[in-house]
Amino acid sequence: MGTHTTLDTMRQTRSILDGIRCADDLTIAASRDGGIRAVRLLAQAATDPGDQLTAIAAIHSLGQVFDESADDVLVSLLTHDSLFIREHAAWAFGARLPRFEAISGLLSMVVDGGFSGMIAQRTLEQWSSSVPVHVALALEGTLIGVHECGARARLVETMGLIAGRIPERLLRRVAVDGSEPNAVRAAAIAAIGDLGPNEANIRIMSDLSQGSGVLADVARLALIDLTVPAYPRPPWSRGLTVAQLFLHADIDRELSQVGAGDNGGIATLLVRLGDALVSGGSGGGGSARGGSVERVLTLSRGSFAGALTSLSEVGSSLAEHAFATVPFLGEPVASVDAWPRRIATQRGIRRILRAAGTVDAIHLRMADIGTLAASTVARELDIPIVFTVAPDPHSVIHSLDSSGVLTRANFGTVDETEHFWFRARLVQRLAADAAHTVLFPRPELRRDMRDLVGIDIRQHPERHSVIAEGIDLTVIERALADARLTADPPAAHATGATGATSAAGAAGA
Repeated sequence: MGTHTTLDTMRQTRSILDGIRCADDLTIAASRDGGIRAVRLLAQAATDPGDQLTAIAAIHSLGQVFDESADDVLVSLLTHDSLFIREHAAWAFGARLPRFEAISGLLSMVVDGGFSGMIAQRTLEQWSSSVPVHVALALEGTLIGVHECGARARLVETMGLIAGRIPERLLRRVAVDGSEPNAVRAAAIAAIGDLGPNEANIRIMSDLSQGSGVLADVARLALIDLTVPAYPRPPWSRGLTVAQLFLHADIDRELSQVGAGDNGGIATLLVRLGDALVSGGSGGGGSARGGSVERVLTLSRGSFAGALTSLSEVGSSLAEHAFATVPFLGEPVASVDAWPRRIATQRGIRRILRAAGTVDAIHLRMADIGTLAASTVARELDIPIVFTVAPDPHSVIHSLDSSGVLTRANFGTVDETEHFWFRARLVQRLAADAAHTVLFPRPELRRDMRDLVGIDIRQHPERHSVIAEGIDLTVIERALADARLTADPPAAHATGATGATSAAGAAGA
Protein backbone atom coordinates (compact mmCIF):
# COMPACT_ATOMS: atom_id res chain seq x y z
CA MET A 1 0.00 0.00 0.00
CA GLY A 2 1.02 3.60 -0.54
CA THR A 3 1.41 6.30 2.07
CA HIS A 4 -2.09 7.71 1.53
CA THR A 5 -3.81 4.32 1.78
CA THR A 6 -1.77 3.27 4.81
CA LEU A 7 -2.63 6.52 6.57
CA ASP A 8 -6.31 5.78 6.00
CA THR A 9 -5.82 2.27 7.39
CA MET A 10 -4.00 3.70 10.40
CA ARG A 11 -6.88 6.07 11.15
CA GLN A 12 -9.41 3.21 10.94
CA THR A 13 -7.71 0.66 13.17
CA ARG A 14 -10.03 -0.85 15.77
CA SER A 15 -7.88 -0.14 18.81
CA ILE A 16 -4.94 1.94 19.93
CA LEU A 17 -2.70 -1.14 20.14
CA ASP A 18 -3.62 -2.01 16.54
CA GLY A 19 -2.71 1.55 15.61
CA ILE A 20 0.70 1.31 17.29
CA ARG A 21 1.45 -1.88 15.35
CA CYS A 22 0.14 -0.36 12.12
CA ALA A 23 2.75 2.40 12.46
CA ASP A 24 5.36 -0.02 11.09
CA ASP A 25 3.33 -0.42 7.89
CA LEU A 26 3.11 3.35 7.56
CA THR A 27 6.86 3.71 7.97
CA ILE A 28 7.53 1.07 5.29
CA ALA A 29 5.07 2.67 2.86
CA ALA A 30 6.49 6.17 3.43
CA SER A 31 10.11 5.08 3.03
CA ARG A 32 9.21 3.23 -0.15
CA ASP A 33 7.20 6.09 -1.67
CA GLY A 34 9.38 9.02 -0.62
CA GLY A 35 9.07 12.34 -2.37
CA ILE A 36 7.34 15.60 -1.63
CA ARG A 37 3.82 14.15 -1.79
CA ALA A 38 4.50 11.59 0.94
CA VAL A 39 6.11 14.27 3.08
CA ARG A 40 3.11 16.56 2.63
CA LEU A 41 0.65 13.83 3.64
CA LEU A 42 2.70 12.92 6.71
CA ALA A 43 3.18 16.55 7.72
CA GLN A 44 -0.57 17.09 7.67
CA ALA A 45 -1.14 13.98 9.77
CA ALA A 46 1.62 14.93 12.23
CA THR A 47 -0.20 18.09 13.28
CA ASP A 48 -3.76 16.72 13.29
CA PRO A 49 -5.10 17.51 16.79
CA GLY A 50 -8.01 15.11 16.38
CA ASP A 51 -5.84 11.99 15.95
CA GLN A 52 -2.73 12.20 18.08
CA LEU A 53 -2.03 8.48 17.64
CA THR A 54 -1.69 8.85 13.87
CA ALA A 55 0.28 12.06 14.42
CA ILE A 56 2.98 10.17 16.33
CA ALA A 57 3.12 7.46 13.68
CA ALA A 58 3.43 10.09 10.96
CA ILE A 59 6.33 11.80 12.77
CA HIS A 60 8.29 8.55 12.96
CA SER A 61 7.50 7.82 9.33
CA LEU A 62 8.94 11.20 8.38
CA GLY A 63 12.15 10.05 9.99
CA GLN A 64 12.42 7.31 7.35
CA VAL A 65 11.71 9.46 4.28
CA PHE A 66 15.09 10.43 2.84
CA ASP A 67 14.11 13.75 1.38
CA GLU A 68 15.29 17.19 2.42
CA SER A 69 11.71 18.37 2.81
CA ALA A 70 11.20 15.74 5.56
CA ASP A 71 14.07 17.31 7.50
CA ASP A 72 12.44 20.72 7.15
CA VAL A 73 9.17 19.41 8.58
CA LEU A 74 10.88 17.70 11.50
CA VAL A 75 12.89 20.84 12.31
CA SER A 76 9.66 22.81 12.51
CA LEU A 77 8.10 20.15 14.76
CA LEU A 78 10.93 20.57 17.28
CA THR A 79 9.39 23.93 18.22
CA HIS A 80 5.75 22.83 18.17
CA ASP A 81 3.51 23.86 21.07
CA SER A 82 2.75 20.23 22.01
CA LEU A 83 5.42 18.50 24.03
CA PHE A 84 4.66 15.04 22.64
CA ILE A 85 5.20 16.30 19.08
CA ARG A 86 8.57 17.86 20.02
CA GLU A 87 9.54 14.66 21.82
CA HIS A 88 8.75 12.31 18.95
CA ALA A 89 10.36 14.65 16.42
CA ALA A 90 13.58 14.50 18.45
CA TRP A 91 13.28 10.72 18.52
CA ALA A 92 12.65 10.52 14.76
CA PHE A 93 15.76 12.62 14.07
CA GLY A 94 17.84 9.84 15.63
CA ALA A 95 17.25 7.75 12.50
CA ARG A 96 18.40 10.51 10.16
CA LEU A 97 21.64 12.11 9.11
CA PRO A 98 22.63 15.12 11.26
CA ARG A 99 20.79 18.33 10.50
CA PHE A 100 22.55 21.39 11.88
CA GLU A 101 19.35 23.45 12.10
CA ALA A 102 17.95 20.86 14.53
CA ILE A 103 20.83 20.90 17.02
CA SER A 104 19.64 24.02 18.86
CA GLY A 105 16.15 22.57 19.31
CA LEU A 106 17.58 19.32 20.63
CA LEU A 107 19.84 21.18 23.05
CA SER A 108 16.86 23.17 24.35
CA MET A 109 15.16 19.89 25.19
CA VAL A 110 18.29 18.65 26.99
CA VAL A 111 18.30 21.86 29.03
CA ASP A 112 14.64 21.35 29.97
CA GLY A 113 15.40 17.79 31.06
CA GLY A 114 12.92 15.03 31.78
CA PHE A 115 12.05 12.20 29.44
CA SER A 116 12.17 14.47 26.40
CA GLY A 117 15.65 15.60 27.37
CA MET A 118 16.76 11.97 27.45
CA ILE A 119 15.34 11.41 23.96
CA ALA A 120 17.10 14.50 22.59
CA GLN A 121 20.35 13.48 24.28
CA ARG A 122 20.19 10.08 22.56
CA THR A 123 19.83 11.73 19.17
CA LEU A 124 22.76 14.07 19.82
CA GLU A 125 24.83 11.08 20.92
CA GLN A 126 24.06 9.31 17.64
CA TRP A 127 24.89 12.40 15.59
CA SER A 128 28.17 12.98 17.43
CA SER A 129 29.68 9.89 15.82
CA SER A 130 29.61 11.60 12.40
CA VAL A 131 29.80 15.34 13.24
CA PRO A 132 31.45 15.50 16.67
CA VAL A 133 32.93 18.98 16.24
CA HIS A 134 29.62 20.60 15.30
CA VAL A 135 27.76 19.00 18.21
CA ALA A 136 30.55 19.81 20.66
CA LEU A 137 30.75 23.47 19.63
CA ALA A 138 26.97 23.85 19.90
CA LEU A 139 27.06 22.29 23.37
CA GLU A 140 29.91 24.53 24.47
CA GLY A 141 28.04 27.61 23.28
CA THR A 142 24.82 26.56 25.01
CA LEU A 143 26.66 25.89 28.27
CA ILE A 144 27.89 29.49 28.40
CA GLY A 145 24.35 30.82 28.69
CA VAL A 146 22.94 28.19 31.08
CA HIS A 147 23.43 28.64 34.83
CA GLU A 148 20.87 26.33 36.45
CA CYS A 149 22.68 23.41 38.12
CA GLY A 150 20.60 20.54 36.71
CA ALA A 151 20.66 21.91 33.17
CA ARG A 152 24.42 22.46 33.28
CA ALA A 153 24.94 18.93 34.57
CA ARG A 154 22.88 17.50 31.69
CA LEU A 155 24.83 19.51 29.12
CA VAL A 156 28.16 18.42 30.61
CA GLU A 157 26.97 14.82 30.68
CA THR A 158 26.02 15.10 26.99
CA MET A 159 29.44 16.56 26.22
CA GLY A 160 30.94 13.42 27.75
CA LEU A 161 29.32 11.35 25.00
CA ILE A 162 31.38 13.08 22.30
CA ALA A 163 34.92 12.17 21.31
CA GLY A 164 37.54 14.77 20.54
CA ARG A 165 39.73 17.49 22.01
CA ILE A 166 36.95 20.05 22.53
CA PRO A 167 34.86 17.86 24.88
CA GLU A 168 37.92 16.56 26.70
CA ARG A 169 39.24 20.06 27.34
CA LEU A 170 35.88 21.28 28.65
CA LEU A 171 35.37 18.23 30.89
CA ARG A 172 38.79 18.65 32.49
CA ARG A 173 38.12 22.31 33.16
CA VAL A 174 34.72 21.68 34.74
CA ALA A 175 36.00 18.73 36.79
CA VAL A 176 38.50 20.89 38.71
CA ASP A 177 36.44 24.09 38.84
CA GLY A 178 35.54 24.65 42.49
CA SER A 179 32.93 27.27 41.56
CA GLU A 180 30.80 24.67 39.76
CA PRO A 181 28.09 22.80 41.74
CA ASN A 182 28.89 19.25 42.76
CA ALA A 183 26.35 17.80 40.32
CA VAL A 184 28.05 19.52 37.38
CA ARG A 185 31.54 18.53 38.47
CA ALA A 186 30.42 14.95 39.12
CA ALA A 187 29.04 14.73 35.57
CA ALA A 188 32.39 15.89 34.18
CA ILE A 189 34.44 13.59 36.41
CA ALA A 190 32.36 10.53 35.56
CA ALA A 191 32.53 11.37 31.85
CA ILE A 192 36.33 11.60 31.92
CA GLY A 193 36.38 8.00 33.07
CA ASP A 194 34.88 7.01 29.71
CA LEU A 195 37.32 8.99 27.55
CA GLY A 196 40.22 6.60 27.74
CA PRO A 197 43.49 6.71 29.67
CA ASN A 198 46.07 9.40 29.10
CA GLU A 199 48.47 11.19 31.38
CA ALA A 200 46.33 14.29 31.93
CA ASN A 201 43.10 12.39 32.68
CA ILE A 202 44.77 9.98 35.07
CA ARG A 203 46.54 12.81 36.90
CA ILE A 204 43.33 14.81 37.38
CA MET A 205 41.38 11.78 38.58
CA SER A 206 44.19 10.75 40.92
CA ASP A 207 44.32 14.20 42.48
CA LEU A 208 40.55 14.38 42.94
CA SER A 209 40.40 10.87 44.40
CA GLN A 210 42.70 11.91 47.25
CA GLY A 211 40.00 14.14 48.71
CA SER A 212 36.87 13.28 50.64
CA GLY A 213 33.18 13.40 49.91
CA VAL A 214 31.11 12.35 46.96
CA LEU A 215 33.35 13.95 44.31
CA ALA A 216 36.30 11.89 45.56
CA ASP A 217 34.16 8.74 45.32
CA VAL A 218 33.14 9.62 41.76
CA ALA A 219 36.81 10.24 40.89
CA ARG A 220 37.86 6.87 42.32
CA LEU A 221 35.30 5.10 40.13
CA ALA A 222 36.39 7.15 37.11
CA LEU A 223 39.99 6.17 37.83
CA ILE A 224 38.95 2.52 37.79
CA ASP A 225 37.19 3.06 34.47
CA LEU A 226 40.37 4.62 33.07
CA THR A 227 42.95 2.17 34.32
CA VAL A 228 41.42 -1.24 35.08
CA PRO A 229 41.03 -3.52 32.06
CA ALA A 230 38.21 -5.98 31.58
CA TYR A 231 39.14 -9.33 33.09
CA PRO A 232 38.69 -12.59 31.16
CA ARG A 233 36.96 -15.60 32.66
CA PRO A 234 39.22 -17.53 35.07
CA PRO A 235 40.26 -20.87 33.52
CA TRP A 236 38.94 -22.79 36.53
CA SER A 237 35.44 -21.33 36.18
CA ARG A 238 33.11 -24.03 34.83
CA GLY A 239 29.61 -22.75 35.49
CA LEU A 240 27.55 -19.92 34.07
CA THR A 241 27.56 -16.32 35.26
CA VAL A 242 24.15 -14.63 35.12
CA ALA A 243 23.35 -10.98 35.82
CA GLN A 244 19.98 -9.58 36.92
CA LEU A 245 18.95 -6.10 37.97
CA PHE A 246 16.31 -3.86 39.48
CA LEU A 247 17.50 -0.28 39.80
CA HIS A 248 14.58 1.15 41.76
CA ALA A 249 15.49 -0.51 45.05
CA ASP A 250 18.41 -0.79 47.47
CA ILE A 251 18.98 -4.55 47.43
CA ASP A 252 21.36 -6.21 49.87
CA ARG A 253 21.99 -9.77 50.97
CA GLU A 254 20.16 -9.34 54.28
CA LEU A 255 17.14 -7.58 52.69
CA SER A 256 17.54 -4.88 55.31
CA GLN A 257 15.70 -2.27 53.21
CA VAL A 258 12.64 -4.36 52.30
CA GLY A 259 9.42 -2.42 52.81
CA ALA A 260 10.97 1.02 52.27
CA GLY A 261 10.01 2.79 49.05
CA ASP A 262 10.22 0.44 46.07
CA ASN A 263 12.06 -2.21 48.08
CA GLY A 264 9.24 -4.73 48.01
CA GLY A 265 8.46 -7.97 46.20
CA ILE A 266 10.87 -7.62 43.30
CA ALA A 267 13.80 -6.92 45.63
CA THR A 268 12.99 -9.99 47.69
CA LEU A 269 12.53 -12.08 44.55
CA LEU A 270 15.96 -11.24 43.13
CA VAL A 271 17.75 -12.10 46.36
CA ARG A 272 15.96 -15.44 46.75
CA LEU A 273 16.25 -16.23 43.05
CA GLY A 274 19.98 -15.52 42.96
CA ASP A 275 20.59 -17.65 46.04
CA ALA A 276 18.52 -20.49 44.60
CA LEU A 277 20.33 -20.39 41.23
CA VAL A 278 23.75 -20.55 42.87
CA SER A 279 22.63 -23.25 45.31
CA GLY A 280 21.09 -25.30 42.53
CA GLY A 281 24.20 -25.05 40.39
CA SER A 282 26.79 -25.65 43.09
CA GLY A 283 26.90 -29.35 42.52
CA GLY A 284 26.78 -29.26 38.71
CA GLY A 285 30.46 -29.46 37.84
CA GLY A 286 31.36 -30.68 34.40
CA SER A 287 34.05 -29.78 31.96
CA ALA A 288 32.02 -27.44 29.83
CA ARG A 289 29.77 -24.51 30.67
CA GLY A 290 26.11 -24.64 29.84
CA GLY A 291 24.47 -26.48 32.71
CA SER A 292 24.99 -25.13 36.19
CA VAL A 293 24.90 -21.51 37.35
CA GLU A 294 28.08 -20.74 39.25
CA ARG A 295 27.70 -17.00 39.86
CA VAL A 296 24.79 -14.57 39.99
CA LEU A 297 25.26 -10.80 39.94
CA THR A 298 22.36 -8.76 41.31
CA LEU A 299 22.54 -5.06 40.41
CA SER A 300 20.62 -2.32 42.22
CA ARG A 301 20.94 1.39 42.96
CA GLY A 302 23.11 2.96 45.64
CA SER A 303 25.87 5.44 46.41
CA PHE A 304 29.23 5.96 44.73
CA ALA A 305 31.01 4.73 47.84
CA GLY A 306 28.87 1.58 47.81
CA ALA A 307 29.61 1.04 44.13
CA LEU A 308 33.32 1.23 44.81
CA THR A 309 33.10 -1.27 47.66
CA SER A 310 30.99 -3.76 45.69
CA LEU A 311 33.49 -4.08 42.81
CA SER A 312 35.79 -6.35 44.84
CA GLU A 313 32.91 -8.78 45.38
CA VAL A 314 31.90 -8.59 41.74
CA GLY A 315 35.46 -9.28 40.60
CA SER A 316 35.83 -12.34 42.80
CA SER A 317 36.14 -15.64 40.96
CA LEU A 318 34.38 -17.55 43.75
CA ALA A 319 31.08 -19.27 43.05
CA GLU A 320 28.61 -17.04 44.84
CA HIS A 321 25.70 -14.62 44.65
CA ALA A 322 27.31 -11.18 44.45
CA PHE A 323 25.60 -7.82 44.91
CA ALA A 324 26.67 -4.73 43.00
CA THR A 325 25.68 -1.07 43.05
CA VAL A 326 24.87 1.26 40.17
CA PRO A 327 25.51 4.68 41.72
CA PHE A 328 23.41 7.81 41.33
CA LEU A 329 23.88 11.32 42.62
CA GLY A 330 21.07 12.72 44.72
CA GLU A 331 18.03 11.17 46.32
CA PRO A 332 16.33 8.06 44.88
CA VAL A 333 13.60 8.78 42.34
CA ALA A 334 10.57 6.77 41.29
CA SER A 335 10.90 4.57 38.22
CA VAL A 336 8.67 6.84 36.15
CA ASP A 337 11.07 9.74 36.78
CA ALA A 338 14.32 7.80 36.30
CA TRP A 339 14.59 8.02 32.50
CA PRO A 340 17.00 11.02 32.57
CA ARG A 341 19.51 8.80 34.41
CA ARG A 342 20.21 6.77 31.27
CA ILE A 343 23.90 7.65 30.90
CA ALA A 344 24.70 7.13 34.58
CA THR A 345 22.84 3.81 34.48
CA GLN A 346 24.71 2.58 31.41
CA ARG A 347 28.04 3.62 32.89
CA GLY A 348 27.38 1.83 36.19
CA ILE A 349 26.15 -1.36 34.51
CA ARG A 350 29.08 -1.40 32.09
CA ARG A 351 31.59 -1.02 34.92
CA ILE A 352 30.09 -3.94 36.86
CA LEU A 353 29.88 -6.30 33.88
CA ARG A 354 33.47 -5.53 32.87
CA ALA A 355 34.68 -6.14 36.42
CA ALA A 356 32.84 -9.48 36.53
CA GLY A 357 34.71 -10.87 33.55
CA THR A 358 32.68 -12.91 31.09
CA VAL A 359 28.92 -12.81 31.73
CA ASP A 360 26.95 -15.53 29.97
CA ALA A 361 23.50 -13.93 30.12
CA ILE A 362 21.66 -10.96 31.58
CA HIS A 363 18.04 -11.32 32.64
CA LEU A 364 15.88 -8.25 32.08
CA ARG A 365 12.28 -7.57 33.03
CA MET A 366 9.97 -4.55 32.75
CA ALA A 367 10.13 -1.69 30.26
CA ASP A 368 12.07 0.75 32.43
CA ILE A 369 15.34 2.68 32.41
CA GLY A 370 17.30 -0.28 33.80
CA THR A 371 16.19 -2.50 30.94
CA LEU A 372 16.89 0.22 28.36
CA ALA A 373 20.41 0.84 29.67
CA ALA A 374 21.27 -2.81 30.29
CA SER A 375 20.17 -3.87 26.82
CA THR A 376 22.42 -1.19 25.31
CA VAL A 377 25.42 -2.35 27.35
CA ALA A 378 24.65 -6.01 26.62
CA ARG A 379 24.81 -5.29 22.88
CA GLU A 380 28.13 -3.47 23.34
CA LEU A 381 29.64 -6.38 25.29
CA ASP A 382 27.93 -9.11 23.23
CA ILE A 383 26.05 -10.57 26.21
CA PRO A 384 22.91 -12.64 25.45
CA ILE A 385 19.66 -11.26 26.87
CA VAL A 386 16.92 -13.29 28.50
CA PHE A 387 13.82 -11.11 28.65
CA THR A 388 10.69 -11.69 30.70
CA VAL A 389 7.91 -10.55 28.36
CA ALA A 390 4.69 -9.29 29.90
CA PRO A 391 1.92 -7.24 28.26
CA ASP A 392 3.08 -4.04 29.96
CA PRO A 393 2.19 -1.33 29.08
CA HIS A 394 -0.06 -3.09 26.57
CA SER A 395 -2.60 -4.29 29.12
CA VAL A 396 -2.91 -0.79 30.55
CA ILE A 397 -3.33 0.72 27.10
CA HIS A 398 -5.98 -1.86 26.22
CA SER A 399 -7.86 -1.26 29.47
CA LEU A 400 -7.82 2.53 29.15
CA ASP A 401 -8.81 2.27 25.50
CA SER A 402 -11.73 -0.04 26.28
CA SER A 403 -12.98 2.27 29.03
CA GLY A 404 -12.78 5.34 26.81
CA VAL A 405 -10.25 7.12 29.02
CA LEU A 406 -7.52 6.81 26.37
CA THR A 407 -8.51 7.87 22.87
CA ARG A 408 -6.88 8.85 19.61
CA ALA A 409 -7.60 12.47 20.45
CA ASN A 410 -5.66 12.44 23.73
CA PHE A 411 -3.12 9.65 23.26
CA GLY A 412 -0.18 12.01 22.71
CA THR A 413 -1.05 14.15 25.73
CA VAL A 414 -1.25 11.07 27.97
CA ASP A 415 1.93 9.71 26.40
CA GLU A 416 3.85 12.77 27.62
CA THR A 417 3.71 11.37 31.14
CA GLU A 418 3.16 7.63 30.62
CA HIS A 419 5.56 7.12 27.67
CA PHE A 420 3.33 4.35 26.32
CA TRP A 421 4.74 4.50 22.79
CA PHE A 422 8.38 4.32 23.93
CA ARG A 423 7.78 1.51 26.42
CA ALA A 424 5.77 -0.55 23.93
CA ARG A 425 8.53 -0.15 21.35
CA LEU A 426 11.14 -1.11 23.92
CA VAL A 427 9.29 -4.34 24.72
CA GLN A 428 8.88 -5.06 21.01
CA ARG A 429 12.59 -4.56 20.28
CA LEU A 430 13.79 -6.56 23.28
CA ALA A 431 11.45 -9.46 22.53
CA ALA A 432 12.71 -9.53 18.94
CA ASP A 433 16.41 -9.29 19.84
CA ALA A 434 16.53 -11.42 22.99
CA ALA A 435 18.28 -14.79 22.86
CA HIS A 436 15.36 -16.20 24.87
CA THR A 437 12.09 -14.89 26.25
CA VAL A 438 10.22 -15.94 29.37
CA LEU A 439 6.45 -15.59 29.74
CA PHE A 440 4.09 -15.85 32.69
CA PRO A 441 1.11 -18.22 32.40
CA ARG A 442 -2.20 -16.68 31.38
CA PRO A 443 -5.57 -18.33 30.60
CA GLU A 444 -5.23 -17.28 26.94
CA LEU A 445 -1.48 -16.74 26.73
CA ARG A 446 -1.03 -17.24 22.98
CA ARG A 447 -4.01 -15.05 22.10
CA ASP A 448 -3.10 -12.29 24.56
CA MET A 449 0.55 -12.14 23.49
CA ARG A 450 -0.52 -11.98 19.85
CA ASP A 451 -3.30 -9.42 20.30
CA LEU A 452 -1.70 -7.24 22.99
CA VAL A 453 2.04 -7.42 22.30
CA GLY A 454 2.08 -8.66 18.71
CA ILE A 455 4.20 -11.76 19.47
CA ASP A 456 3.22 -15.16 18.05
CA ILE A 457 4.90 -17.64 20.38
CA ARG A 458 4.17 -20.51 17.96
CA GLN A 459 6.56 -19.18 15.32
CA HIS A 460 9.72 -19.90 17.31
CA PRO A 461 8.65 -22.04 20.28
CA GLU A 462 12.26 -22.92 21.10
CA ARG A 463 12.90 -19.25 21.99
CA HIS A 464 10.04 -19.00 24.50
CA SER A 465 9.54 -20.53 27.94
CA VAL A 466 6.41 -20.28 30.06
CA ILE A 467 7.37 -20.24 33.75
CA ALA A 468 4.98 -19.69 36.62
CA GLU A 469 5.85 -17.53 39.59
CA GLY A 470 6.10 -19.57 42.76
CA ILE A 471 6.36 -19.38 46.53
CA ASP A 472 9.58 -20.00 48.44
CA LEU A 473 8.42 -22.64 50.94
CA THR A 474 11.80 -22.67 52.69
CA VAL A 475 11.33 -19.07 53.76
CA ILE A 476 7.81 -19.77 54.99
CA GLU A 477 8.94 -22.80 56.99
CA ARG A 478 11.78 -20.83 58.54
CA ALA A 479 9.37 -18.05 59.50
CA LEU A 480 7.00 -20.58 61.08
CA ALA A 481 9.87 -22.05 63.07
CA ASP A 482 10.91 -18.63 64.31
CA ALA A 483 7.34 -17.77 65.23
CA ARG A 484 6.90 -21.02 67.16
CA LEU A 485 10.13 -20.55 69.09
CA THR A 486 9.27 -16.93 69.86
CA ALA A 487 5.76 -17.77 71.01
CA ASP A 488 6.71 -20.73 73.18
CA PRO A 489 10.47 -21.02 73.65
CA PRO A 490 10.38 -23.08 76.90
CA ALA A 491 8.17 -25.73 75.36
CA ALA A 492 10.37 -26.01 72.33
CA HIS A 493 13.51 -26.43 74.43
CA ALA A 494 11.82 -28.89 76.75
CA THR A 495 10.89 -31.23 73.95
CA GLY A 496 14.30 -30.84 72.31
CA ALA A 497 12.68 -29.77 69.07
CA THR A 498 14.93 -28.42 66.35
CA GLY A 499 14.00 -25.52 64.10
CA ALA A 500 13.17 -27.92 61.28
CA THR A 501 10.97 -30.07 63.52
CA SER A 502 9.17 -27.02 64.87
CA ALA A 503 8.61 -25.81 61.32
CA ALA A 504 7.21 -29.17 60.29
CA GLY A 505 4.88 -29.20 63.28
CA ALA A 506 3.70 -25.69 62.68
CA ALA A 507 3.18 -26.40 59.01
CA GLY A 508 1.21 -29.51 59.86
CA ALA A 509 -0.97 -27.59 62.27
